[in-house]
Amino acid sequence: MRYKDDDKKEKITKAAIQLINEVGLAEISISKIAKKAGIAPGTIYTYFDNKDDMLRKLFLEAKKDMQQKISNGVNISEPTEAEFKKILNNYITFFINNKDNFLFIEQFMNSPFVLKIYEEVQMIGRPLVEFLENGKKCGVFKEVDIELLFIYSFSPLMQIAKKYFNGEFEFTEQNIREIIEMSCTSIKK
Repeated sequence: MRYKDDDKKEKITKAAIQLINEVGLAEISISKIAKKAGIAPGTIYTYFDNKDDMLRKLFLEAKKDMQQKISNGVNISEPTEAEFKKILNNYITFFINNKDNFLFIEQFMNSPFVLKIYEEVQMIGRPLVEFLENGKKCGVFKEVDIELLFIYSFSPLMQIAKKYFNGEFEFTEQNIREIIEMSCTSIKK
């Protein structure tokens, strides 16, 4: 077994995510990633079995990191409007500070690859689903399908993120408050 170097794995991860964001999932190859990372292609196989294994692991790692950052400082077991506002604020902070990971996650979520790991993806997002479901039971959120709560809570933020990344939108403290308030209003009872 070959020695695994955390720095090399980080180089591979960054190169792969940046390249996927540049050329797309369909055009990605081990050789392109190796070239961008400045390593031999065979080195990637020290960390991943193949391209699909690499994509799966990179996505799940990025998704878990996002979930942790979104939940940071939030009492997930207390489904209140105040806690939900923290989640939304954390989500905005995440995509402002993690453009590459955000775009990679978005691209992966809109690809056929996600169907192969659907159950794993669902497990990562489970705490947020439970938060919203408990909020429905407690009368905080509207009693509608959980998918609708997600769509009305987070899809507008994703669209704003894309405008932000294209230089078409600038965040201010005031409009962040307004965005959060509008997302809350759309799902609260």
